[in-house]
Amino acid sequence: MCGIVGYIGYREAYPIILEGLKRLEYRGYDSAGIALYDGTDLNVCKTKGKVADLESRIEKESTTKGSIGFGHTRWATHGVPNDINAHPHYSNSGDLVIIHNGIIENYSALRKELISRGYSFKSDTDTEVLVNLIEDIKRKEKTKLGKAVQIALNQVVGAYAIAVFDKNKPDEIVIARLGSPLAVGVGDNEFFIASDASPFIEYTKNAIYLEDEEMAIVRLGKEIKIRKIKDDSSVDPYVQELQMNLEQIEKGGYEHFMLKEIYEQPRAILDTFRGRLLSNEAIIKMVGVEDNMKKFLNADRIIVVACGTSWHAGLVSEYIFEDLARIPVEVEYASEFRYRNPVITEKDIVIAISQSGETADTLAAIKLAKSKGAFVFGVCNVVGSSIARETHAGAYTHAGPEIGVASTKAFTTQITVLTLIALRLARAKGTISSSDFRRHLIELELIPEKVEKTLLSDKNVKTIASIYKDAKNCLYLGRGYNFPVALEGALKLKEISYIHAEGYPAAEMKHGPIALIDENMPIVVIATKMGHYEKVVSNIEEIKSREGKIIGIVTEGDETVKKLADHVIEVPETLESLTPLLTTIPLQLLSYHIAVMLDKNVDQPRNLAKSVTVE
Repeated sequence: MCGIVGYIGYREAYPIILEGLKRLEYRGYDSAGIALYDGTDLNVCKTKGKVADLESRIEKESTTKGSIGFGHTRWATHGVPNDINAHPHYSNSGDLVIIHNGIIENYSALRKELISRGYSFKSDTDTEVLVNLIEDIKRKEKTKLGKAVQIALNQVVGAYAIAVFDKNKPDEIVIARLGSPLAVGVGDNEFFIASDASPFIEYTKNAIYLEDEEMAIVRLGKEIKIRKIKDDSSVDPYVQELQMNLEQIEKGGYEHFMLKEIYEQPRAILDTFRGRLLSNEAIIKMVGVEDNMKKFLNADRIIVVACGTSWHAGLVSEYIFEDLARIPVEVEYASEFRYRNPVITEKDIVIAISQSGETADTLAAIKLAKSKGAFVFGVCNVVGSSIARETHAGAYTHAGPEIGVASTKAFTTQITVLTLIALRLARAKGTISSSDFRRHLIELELIPEKVEKTLLSDKNVKTIASIYKDAKNCLYLGRGYNFPVALEGALKLKEISYIHAEGYPAAEMKHGPIALIDENMPIVVIATKMGHYEKVVSNIEEIKSREGKIIGIVTEGDETVKKLADHVIEVPETLESLTPLLTTIPLQLLSYHIAVMLDKNVDQPRNLAKSVTVE
């Protein structure tokens, strides 16, 4: 969950690394550090806190000189966030320095062995163990750094993306990955290293993504060399052209990335179905689906694996697939799926959903499903990500970079892709009529415009947020397609405002949560006219009789709920299956405004990271 940035070339490395760390701070912000080699000395500066704290410290205490170096922003796993546990870490001799994203699971045993050989440790991290293991092997085997790294990585258990530098060989950086992303930007006589491409997008459009169990030696004035960690076999570098641009990863005048990304949803949804949805011709074109149509049509069931917000999108897809395509669906937490010995057969299709395409639990679930013979289809946002490479086929969302840790446009674009797949399968299976199919396509095509209209409720939502910002608890209720939206709304509030919130199916309220309701409890109820409207109105009556404060998400023109609720937020009318694309918008805005009013760090909530690359 940490961010890695490195540079080797002819420019000053410090400004490149520092700006890169700022762009990667969504990956972790407990501590940060930079190592720079100025041609004579290796200088390391690191601190607890954010990249801004590191910048201040470097200006006071360290040098910014050098054309080779790397930096790190940390999300703590082993060892509390403090100056000592921050990366980079030295080896005992001070010759080697390392940064690391991931977890070395057998670090304790390795640490004991190294202590018995005379090594000492300053930090509580598994990373310091790894750099000393590399040094120990380098000394004993009398080998070069690259070979020592390879031997060491064959002895560790866990996940990693690492960059290692030896001040006695100051023209190279050795990098490697297993389970954590690592990209190399290829410029003219210079290389950039990063957890994703955002730190080097203005310098080069050419990138190489390391695969799992690959390592590379990046040298000044030479071509990159990539080898397999297991058997030392050579790998031909595959250079791909990046599609993102610098403007996509800047705030564009918005106060926070999260707000920018909420307002980007009309365009993101449009970009996601653009070229795939042809309503005039009544066609959905998705290569990953078309090329594997037989597998989809012959599947006994679909298993969706995901985590967090992506899991909620998977829950929405369960309703969509079963309702439209009549295929049984199970939605699993990826973190539970791989550990419970699930029953998977060759007749199953596993759909893996992840914004980053690097979620460790989801990747592990994919590997398990493939080992059982299942066909695995990926849905992710990042081109060239691990999930995109690990799955048999897939479909990208086209949300563009999502920097805010709390997902917004990822959720709606994932639902868009899953809806397209469900509609295409329904048409192929004959479970939807031609007229109903066309109606769905037309309505889906109107969703970006309707999201734009929903965003006009922002002022109303902000007023509601000011009333309930000091609530200690909040309940979110929805039925059918909007039950997962209730879960997602509660998650957003928890993530960025730290207010305790729970999502429930509205009918389940009376089986426990109703005991919590009093005059101080705000209850958000999704009560659109499509679906189980009368039942939800009855649930609202139950809340009102217990003096709960009701915030209703309703269809435009609704009068019934308006009379019962303390506040209403209107969304345009659409088909029931598409309502989650609209009803989630006010909930995102509500969470955002409450968090801002509470002076929380909206884009970087405490203890969270954007790309969860540890299990």
